[in-house]
Amino acid sequence: MLDTMDLEQERGITIKLQPVRMNWKHKGEMYQLNLIDTPGHVDFSYEVSRSIAACEGAILIVDAAQGIQAQTLANSYMALEHDLEIIPVLNKIDLPAADVEARAKEIENAFGIPREDIIEISAKEGTNIEKVLEAVIEKVPAPALSEGATEVGETKALIFDSVYDPYKGIVAYVRVMEGSFKRGHKVKFLNTGAETEITEVGCFRPKYEALDEVHAGEIGYVVTGMKSVSDAAVGDTIWRPEKGSASSSIGITPLPGYKTVMPFVFAGVFCVENEDYPLLRDALEKLSLNDSSLSFEPEQSGALGHGFRCGFLGLLHLDIVQERLEREYNLDLIVTAPSVSHDVLQTGGDVIRISNPSELPEMNNVNEIREPWVKVEILVPKDYIGPVMKLLQDRRGLSQDMVYLDENRVNLIYEIPLSSIVVDFYDSLKSISSGYASMSYEFLDFRRGDLVKLDILVNHERIDALSTIIHRSVAQTQGSAVAKRLKGIIPKAQFEIPIQAAVGAKVISRETIPALRKDVTAKLYGGDRSRKDKLLKKQKAGKKRMKKFGNIEVPQKAFLAVLKKDD
Repeated sequence: MLDTMDLEQERGITIKLQPVRMNWKHKGEMYQLNLIDTPGHVDFSYEVSRSIAACEGAILIVDAAQGIQAQTLANSYMALEHDLEIIPVLNKIDLPAADVEARAKEIENAFGIPREDIIEISAKEGTNIEKVLEAVIEKVPAPALSEGATEVGETKALIFDSVYDPYKGIVAYVRVMEGSFKRGHKVKFLNTGAETEITEVGCFRPKYEALDEVHAGEIGYVVTGMKSVSDAAVGDTIWRPEKGSASSSIGITPLPGYKTVMPFVFAGVFCVENEDYPLLRDALEKLSLNDSSLSFEPEQSGALGHGFRCGFLGLLHLDIVQERLEREYNLDLIVTAPSVSHDVLQTGGDVIRISNPSELPEMNNVNEIREPWVKVEILVPKDYIGPVMKLLQDRRGLSQDMVYLDENRVNLIYEIPLSSIVVDFYDSLKSISSGYASMSYEFLDFRRGDLVKLDILVNHERIDALSTIIHRSVAQTQGSAVAKRLKGIIPKAQFEIPIQAAVGAKVISRETIPALRKDVTAKLYGGDRSRKDKLLKKQKAGKKRMKKFGNIEVPQKAFLAVLKKDD
């Protein structure tokens, strides 16, 4: 019912949170339940944290066949930090592979929840669903009003999501903490400073249902009439003074938890057909209306033409955006290998953040380069601990802790550079663990590293689209691999083509594409040897001239092949 996107239904995951209001009769009384179905993936953790802040309880759903996943642990700890009442549920007990007792023991060990409190359900068959709703009514406290209201009768609401509706404009999904909202009220967004007049309020059943008023403790929507999601950012506070008239918000404290979501993973997005560039621009603008965490700016690539440098919260976010652009806007796209942002400390003391290696200043103006580090938690069966630890160490991971959830499952906690896990780490992890490992990560900080800019030169011309910022220890290996791959794909020319990998002015690897030699002596049918030598000498001089003035265009397929990892 709630996973309305085709992508969500196909993949079996929740991409966009979905609130719903329902009524349930319990012991002769009718109760109103406000529920939010949230995504579980780490890429959307900020969205999840704001949803948790809007609730009094959480239903912890664990797959009876797969057990606790890494992101389940992360989100559960977040719920516990907010003092939410946890209702543990084991789902999919109808599956042949379900091991109810083993999974219940996992929940006991991880969260200290008694076995008798765990509800066993099958959402597919409807088994014990009523027990979950009854547990919500009996255990989850009624909505509490927020502390610290400075005026009697003022209204404060937390925005836990905002979307663009083509007919209504920006719609803010809110949890009302104090007071109430109705149509015609003038409100202010305390963090962004935007002001507007409400044109409609209502609740979700699960589609929009207009109401006269939404009150304290309720979850609903507010139609703002604004045109940019950034004006109604997730985590912001909607405030209305007592009488609803324009009033100064000085001294009014916003609800806690608001922050600007910063992308850390970047990739270039280009159209296969360059004439589709305007369509891509329009599609990104429309998509960003419903996804304020998506950032983009124009980018020019010598190999791929005009496109956009886009910022994402993580790899799943990138994958989802690409799928939506291709499906909903009928675009045929090329997405370059993802990279991360870096902080650069310049000799003058200024720190700049770059998302593209081409933005890196000259090295004589750089004191140090800092890369983002993350804390990664990997849940893995004990039989695969060795290979997983080796994978983490090979990617410059630093071990922090190892916790046994039970006799068979281990939680490995590492600190690792984000750049080490954004390309193919997850695929490698699934491969060496036979698909049993799961991971989650959270950003820590930017740390100084021995980082260098690796340039690729074709016929002594630098190809900016292939430049990367990597650790010095892997520069030689990666540079050699890229050069070899390019050698096998770039077509031969009438002259020799050098392919070089360089760090600064130092060439660390080289491959050479030999010249395509034409048999200029084929037309000779006899005579002295000097006739043949004369033609060969003339050919040699011509190739020398061509090498000096000839230009090499790297074909698009060569560029794409470089982005792929070796099998």
